[in-house]
Amino acid sequence: MSEVIFIGAGPGDPELITIKGQKAVRHADVIIYAGSLVPEAVIEDRRADAKVYNSATMDLKSIIDTMREATEKGQTVARVHTGDPSIYGSIREQIEELDKLGIPHRVIPGVSSFVASAAALQREFTVPGISQTVICTRMEGRTPVPDLEKIELLASHRASMSIFLSVGMISKLVEKLTKHYPLHTPVAVIQRASWPDQKIVKGMLADIAQKVKDENITKTAMILVGDFLGDEFENSLLYASHFTHEYRKGNNEHPSN
Repeated sequence: MSEVIFIGAGPGDPELITIKGQKAVRHADVIIYAGSLVPEAVIEDRRADAKVYNSATMDLKSIIDTMREATEKGQTVARVHTGDPSIYGSIREQIEELDKLGIPHRVIPGVSSFVASAAALQREFTVPGISQTVICTRMEGRTPVPDLEKIELLASHRASMSIFLSVGMISKLVEKLTKHYPLHTPVAVIQRASWPDQKIVKGMLADIAQKVKDENITKTAMILVGDFLGDEFENSLLYASHFTHEYRKGNNEHPSN
């Protein structure tokens, strides 16, 4: 049956697309992929006769027209987005147009760059005693953000933050973050997480802007902010010997005794 399948390609490493997403690419008649962010290796396992379009050179109308023409022929379209389509994926506007045309569609999730960045650092966003909340956001640029989601307001929570699409405004970002985070708060900037040329820059709010400029990182980078990047934390109760839960009885000996 003809349909459009939105697929999260993952952060860049071709092996980080899901098996389900890879199967959808492999069987698609038409592939529209975000060529500016998704490496071609992600779709190299496609059929020899599959038609491929790079959405970096297309506007919404041409994307929808391509999908319509394919599905009218009974073909399946794989719409391949970077990371996970639900985060800055711009899929809502495409789905709305497909609904108007009565074209079936579904979404296959993918690995977002913010979790790939944490993996590159071997860090956990939700560390007991430090943070149990992750905020995914971006700086306001050409795309505005709602007033209640301004960076300085979100920073007031002092939670773990993943900041997308903002490395080109790193100095302004630091200025806003330091309204609530101390200058010694650890920061990591990961450029092209999971790609062969991945680059990691670590620092504090006090010096990260200069370090990023020294490394000439201006785009395609994730900014992680928060004490979860530091070395002080509490162990989880999940594996504590004294902690009883549904699958294990604790030994009743609390480590403080």
